[in-house]
Amino acid sequence: MIPTTGLLLTDLYELAMLEAYFASDMEDEAVFEFFVRELPVGYGYLVAAGIEDVAELVEHARFTDAELDWMTKSGRFGAAFVDRLRDFRFTGSLDAMPEGTLFFPDEPVLRITAPLAQAQLLETRIINLLQYPILIATKGSRCATAAAGKQLVDFGLRRAHGAEAGLLAARACYLGGFDGTSTVLAAPRYGIPIYGTMAHSFIEAHDDELAAFEHFALARPEGLVLLIDTYDTEAAARKLLGLAPRLAERGTAIQAVRIDSGDLAEHARRVRRILDAGGRSEIRIFASGGLDEHQLQALLDAGAPIDGFGVGSKLDTSADAPYLDCAYKLMEYGGRPRRKHSEDKSTWPGRKQVVRRFDENGKMAGDQIQLAEEPVQDEGEALLQPIIQQGRRIGRLGTLEEARARRSDQVARLPSALRRLDAEPSYPVSASDSVRELAREADAFIKQQRNPGQRELKRLNR
Repeated sequence: MIPTTGLLLTDLYELAMLEAYFASDMEDEAVFEFFVRELPVGYGYLVAAGIEDVAELVEHARFTDAELDWMTKSGRFGAAFVDRLRDFRFTGSLDAMPEGTLFFPDEPVLRITAPLAQAQLLETRIINLLQYPILIATKGSRCATAAAGKQLVDFGLRRAHGAEAGLLAARACYLGGFDGTSTVLAAPRYGIPIYGTMAHSFIEAHDDELAAFEHFALARPEGLVLLIDTYDTEAAARKLLGLAPRLAERGTAIQAVRIDSGDLAEHARRVRRILDAGGRSEIRIFASGGLDEHQLQALLDAGAPIDGFGVGSKLDTSADAPYLDCAYKLMEYGGRPRRKHSEDKSTWPGRKQVVRRFDENGKMAGDQIQLAEEPVQDEGEALLQPIIQQGRRIGRLGTLEEARARRSDQVARLPSALRRLDAEPSYPVSASDSVRELAREADAFIKQQRNPGQRELKRLNR
């Protein structure tokens, strides 16, 4: 069986270029970098995520027999080309920002240095593995800022665009500051805390709402959260005042109630008054239902007595920013700088590093994109770190918990204006003189190729 996440999970043109490279003996070293051209509207930063999955891809990139058999039978590829792929291995290097690092437009987040065919083939999947986790980690971070310490749980698996997306989202939003997820597989896979309540169908399946609450509580006494908006939110809250003492006699405590519909702020106020008046101020209020960072902020600004939130559809689909204007581009080949010069899509050539500066208070003050071989000046911090060399891991990416802590620390060190949900002005990012000089060199080469001398014209016209 052909694996669903193997090397055939790519665009056809990657394989077409690969075959052409092999046929032309183009095997010199190439440098590709992944970067984002623009931030989504209102965003002040992005969070690096997905690097671990890219490292796994690169380190274990192989064509299976099933994939090669299909390529042969498809008739699209030459037999000699398919045969060469049997020994395909990644022999180059990977440098990247650690996960949880905040980054900004035009900054290389990841660099691949390898023989041209190897680096080229990975393009589609690398973009695929980086763009989505970056979006979700960043949206998760924005939600965490808006929630101001309130509990956040990812509820988005059922709305995610596929199984892989749902699992990646659980990891990414946890990296971004969420406390956990309802996605069960995220626990054994990533060690992420999992949370859950109940569905309205459980209540509806019972003839009596109070009986539904009691049955659920007796079956699932730990971390008990009861959904109270199936019929009448406030009436259900009153029912709990009689149920809570009976459950307490059996050693079960109602931890929270969940409200999933209507005017969440007003329902939360009414329910809080009912619970407090009934001597149940320890029962927390948890809210869900189409939330995002803007609604979280609005609810808390309105003083809604809500202790935690389940965020799903708009998180796992990154509803306000469903894609990034990102790219994985060739920056050097055969020792010569390469530069895309398309309108509005030009790139800085060469293998580059990002150096971050801080002010006297430890706040992030600005980044410089410079050539990788340039020394790091003024106590700056080089962001891209070596992960793989000669096809093997040499550096550790760190744990998911370390990535969470890194994101939290860097958001705290970000200028306050960029932490806002409508961030402005933009964070300062500059290119060094050496990068600009290399760009001029690349431009001169491009111009020469577009305007060959008379001798070259005569040769071409023979």
